Amino acid sequence: MIPKLNPEQMLAPVVVQYCASLQQAGFQGEIETSYASRLAVATDNSVYQALPQAVLLPKHQQDVELLTRLASEPRFSALKFAPRGGGTGTNGQALTEHLVVDLSRHLRTILDFDPQKRQVRVQAGVIKDQLNAYLAPFGFFFAPDLSTSNRATIGGMINTDASGQGSLVYGKTSDHVLALTTVLADGTVLKTAPQPLGEAEVKASLDNAEGHIYRQVLASCRQFRPQILAKFPRLNRFLTGYDLEHVFNADLTEFDLGRVITGSEGSLGFVTEALLNVTPIARHKCLVNVKYNSFESALRNAPFLVAANATSVETVDSKVLNLARQDIIWHQVKTYIEDVPGQDMLGLNMVEFNDEDDAGMAQKVAHLEERLQHALDNGDSGIIGYQLTYDPKAILQIYAMRKKAVGLLGNAKGSQKPVPFTEDTAVPPENLADFIMEFRALLDSHGLSYGMFGHVDAGVLHVRPALDLCEPGQETLLRTISDQVVALTAKYGGLMWGEHGKGYRSEYGPAFFGEELFAELRKIKGVFDPLNRMNPGKICTPWQSQDELVSVDGQKRAYFDRQIPTVVRQSFEAATSCNGNGLCFNYEENSPMCPSSKITKDRRHSPKGRAGLMREWLRLMQKQGVDVLAQEQQLLQASSGPAALLQKVQNTVGKWRGEADFSHEVMEAMEGCLACKACAGQCPIKVDVPSFRARFIQLYHSRYLRPLKDYIVGNIERSAPVLAKAPGLVNAVVTLPPVAWLLKKVVGYVDTPLLSTPVLTERAAQYRAFDLAALQALPATEKAKLVLLVQDPFTSFYEADLVADAMALLRKLGFDPVLLPFLPNGKPQHVKGFLREFAETARTASEFLQQVSTLGAPMLGLDASLVLVYRDEYVKALGEARGDYQVQLLHEWLQLQQLPALHNSGQFKLLAHCTEKTALPATEKSWQQIYQQAGLSLQVVATGCCGMAGTYGHEAQNEANSKALFNLSWAAPVQQTAPDLLLVTGFSCRSQVKRYEGFKPKHPLQALLQLMP
Repeated sequence: MIPKLNPEQMLAPVVVQYCASLQQAGFQGEIETSYASRLAVATDNSVYQALPQAVLLPKHQQDVELLTRLASEPRFSALKFAPRGGGTGTNGQALTEHLVVDLSRHLRTILDFDPQKRQVRVQAGVIKDQLNAYLAPFGFFFAPDLSTSNRATIGGMINTDASGQGSLVYGKTSDHVLALTTVLADGTVLKTAPQPLGEAEVKASLDNAEGHIYRQVLASCRQFRPQILAKFPRLNRFLTGYDLEHVFNADLTEFDLGRVITGSEGSLGFVTEALLNVTPIARHKCLVNVKYNSFESALRNAPFLVAANATSVETVDSKVLNLARQDIIWHQVKTYIEDVPGQDMLGLNMVEFNDEDDAGMAQKVAHLEERLQHALDNGDSGIIGYQLTYDPKAILQIYAMRKKAVGLLGNAKGSQKPVPFTEDTAVPPENLADFIMEFRALLDSHGLSYGMFGHVDAGVLHVRPALDLCEPGQETLLRTISDQVVALTAKYGGLMWGEHGKGYRSEYGPAFFGEELFAELRKIKGVFDPLNRMNPGKICTPWQSQDELVSVDGQKRAYFDRQIPTVVRQSFEAATSCNGNGLCFNYEENSPMCPSSKITKDRRHSPKGRAGLMREWLRLMQKQGVDVLAQEQQLLQASSGPAALLQKVQNTVGKWRGEADFSHEVMEAMEGCLACKACAGQCPIKVDVPSFRARFIQLYHSRYLRPLKDYIVGNIERSAPVLAKAPGLVNAVVTLPPVAWLLKKVVGYVDTPLLSTPVLTERAAQYRAFDLAALQALPATEKAKLVLLVQDPFTSFYEADLVADAMALLRKLGFDPVLLPFLPNGKPQHVKGFLREFAETARTASEFLQQVSTLGAPMLGLDASLVLVYRDEYVKALGEARGDYQVQLLHEWLQLQQLPALHNSGQFKLLAHCTEKTALPATEKSWQQIYQQAGLSLQVVATGCCGMAGTYGHEAQNEANSKALFNLSWAAPVQQTAPDLLLVTGFSCRSQVKRYEGFKPKHPLQALLQLMP
């Protein structure tokens, strides 16, 4: 039995008092002080970890003003704050041990758009891709294109002055900011925009906070302009934090105070609103993928490509390419990045052209193609091949692969993982190849592997050395390499922070700027934030303050991870490998990962949040001397006795009385998971929440009693066959209003599905019965026609018509279908953490299926969520004892068969199960090929999770979220499609459509059957 856990770091009394006072003062957002909520924002995509005292989630700007005004009272003078957006920073910019103000949950409104002026006004929490999705129908986009665009907020982009792909043409975020609204530490609302110098000087004469700020910034930037121009690099990725150069225009007639706020990393105030300019979307695009025999060749060839008037030139090395080949993303791009026979592709440059004029673009592409072919024919420049595509969808998919590079590197094998700390160096593009060669030599001298990718057109390359920071010596090496890279970038006329901000690298600021200019930065910080309350330690400290800057030696995640035994870390790698890249925060409604994160906007309810909670839970268990793996083995080998049951009762009563236990907070996050496994397929690190979730639930319930619904769900595969003996009676009972009320209030179960009538055994009576001995005795010609259907509890007992239709389809195709006896699969047991019972179920099923596999006949299943258990969870539970049998999904087998020509006047639309299309990314394409072979048209509709996910949607506590998820991406396409043309692959999804739209859509096989002669 696991012990009770008490978090180590409790709240300071002044924080408790402040949070209570803030609530009483009318703060309308959320105030989160639980250990779990604080842990969820204690990390980002960097190597650092800092646990905040509280998380404040303002609902609007007035909340931000309120929290700063209240904090200005003398009793709260010790409090400090850090703004947070998407939480994907690579250098700890938003990490703090103080109070986090998270603007990403609520400040997501696009306030106004003027297409004539090409201007859009947004709140700080608007996500970059959200904004572009809004602008696209009008023909515009917000240009800075960063790799985290599907979760990065505009506020975060402003605070890091983000750029990304195409910056040579489109510039940085600061080049597109027209006006800002910023709330200062004392509650002052500061509005900034470009203005004539005379107006700025008038404001500088005012005797208030705004006047002091204008006076100091004007003085610093005007008096020291020669030094500023001499020091700031002449780079596309010009210096961030603070941008003293660009507060003036070129002839010093215009002044924009907002330019020191962009790139300030939240150290000057809370940016709450921005007016941005937007760019017309080019109507014509072409992407040329140029392949090289070495990465050096790719780098040295970049200037040649830039000279071809390309919009952007992006590069990736062989390490990133090889990792991409192992990811779900590769099946989308492999036809556009084909291997060159007899050659090793060790570098790739992606060259984009776009233009309003098709002829103009075609001319540029043709000119480049001619020169590439000449180089290829003559063996020049290391070029071994190239491919062109004009397909906008293909171009997006290729860039999605490039954007995923950060996460892909985190999935490298071994304990040493490429980590960010030198990943955004910028040098003049003409120096890049020599710089990188010396950089590589530096890393090679330390015996390190690394991955490289980035924006060669701008001289920025993301270099991530592979380190195991759980080894103290490797953490020391991080410091050594950081110092060496700072010196190296200076040698080549560049800087270490060309794109991702300073964060914990702020300690290098004084040496870079020099004493004179750094003093001016401190004076500017002093007038904005004299008490150093805004993101303290980042960029600089106020003038004459004794506070210190943060350092690359700051506390890292590895400090906590190394407290977990190596064998435990490795066993729970599905959680401990998370590097914080935050792809699971993806806002896109039609992306499967992560449904609970999308609907709650709560960082705890994301794969990253759950992985972080699991790591801390394992650490605290180890600190109490608990051998988690030994506890698991005990639970797998035997059930607990009467004494343990009595203790569970006592512990559960304590829980009802409000006794604290960190395990409850972890359990809350785990219960919110739909166990859809989208993370296991879409996360580039392969964080697999359902796998460690099941293990945690098992351990949690070694101390606390299970709810009744867990036993009902966990045993559904055993109860369904019994209930199906009297389906009419059972259906009549569960639909009685008093029974439905009891099921909801007592069991916590809603909308109980009805059993099929007639039952499957009656429907299948006309087909050959299963008799292994008789089947083995069949002649080879008859055996060759056998197809075995593996039953699952959902289709067999709640959708028997589908199983019968599958058998009918197989017969019409000339095969002899045989229904295998029903055996529990164990999926419901696994979801609810009954892992001992699951192992027994898996063993029994595997022994039977292994025996049946000797027939040599294909074994097919109809529901992906169950079939995939044979391939994943069975392997983890049984190892080699699982056997080598294979259970295919119907479409995997059907795409290899010959189908007759069919006819239908309408176009079918396919909505695929999220578990299926993330684990088997070719699923949708396979169904399209099957329908195409039959002469039918099938359109794939991109959707996220339907919100049902097995029994998740039937649990009363999840009912609201289940419906909200359905409305998020399923309701519209379902309502816009004729029922007879709507095809849905998942049982859960079909059940959800029936629940909310009143009809059950067909499985793709049923539509085929209906059209068969």
